[in-house]
Formats: sequence, structure tokens, C-alpha cells
Amino acid sequence: MTKKQKKLVDKLNLQAKYNKAAALFEVDYRHLSLHIELLEPKHLKIYSFRIDIKYRAVFLIVNGEAEVIAITNHYK
Repeated sequence: MTKKQKKLVDKLNLQAKYNKAAALFEVDYRHLSLHIELLEPKHLKIYSFRIDIKYRAVFLIVNGEAEVIAITNHYK
């Protein structure tokens, strides 16, 4: 996660929720509570996982590792 994304997580008071979701992702990326989703357009292979009901972490797989590229409001 970049410094900008960390600031956003802090601003939105999502630190604990993000850390919990990231820990689940590291143990089992298929965990049902993460709601992993392949975003459109699918050929770009951009995914998201749930931080909470409102926010998602958008990520790519780079060299076999997940790289969070954005924290987004799921409903905007």
C-alpha cells in the first residue's frame, strides 16, 4: 500500500478493518468474507477485496504478489 493509500485508510478510520482483511487475504485469498471480485474490463485482470461493506481494496497481481493500487468506495 502506498503512503497516499495509507493516509486515506487512516482518514476513513479503516486501519483495523484493512489490517484484518489483508491478514485474511494473506492466509487464504479465497476466504468468503473477502468477496474477491474480478473487475471490468476483465482482460486487465484487476481485482478487489472487501475491507468493509462500503470500501474495497483494488489490486493487481504483480510477479506473483498482490499489489494494492487503490482504496475505493464500492457505491460510487
